[in-house]
Amino acid sequence: MTTTETPRSTPRKLARFAGHYAEMVAAMLIGMVAFGPLWPSAWLERADAGALVMATNMTVAMALAMVLRRHSWPRIAEMAAVMYLPFVALLVPFWLGALSGTALMVAGHVVMFPLMLAAMVWRRAEYWH
Repeated sequence: MTTTETPRSTPRKLARFAGHYAEMVAAMLIGMVAFGPLWPSAWLERADAGALVMATNMTVAMALAMVLRRHSWPRIAEMAAVMYLPFVALLVPFWLGALSGTALMVAGHVVMFPLMLAAMVWRRAEYWH
């Protein structure tokens, strides 16, 4: 006797997908709060170092959440890369004086969230269920 699995409806898949995105964002916020005090304050005085520290805090917590959800290591590495990419790309204009420290942080975060969503949509089979 075999059982057939009923396919999930599209609204339910979208809700699950959105919930997963929200869980990842929550993990990132927890990482910022939990890991922030572990870094020497002198590192955080520089905007470039502070941006990379914050990206690290968020990435570590998000990666731990993905490990708990049993995502594959390639997907975890891919999402980690997506989270660092905006900050790394914006370091050049920051170092050239074309971007302030505040703009570096704001733009890095503004770009990071849609890039994460794009990575999830690109690999939607991984995040649908």
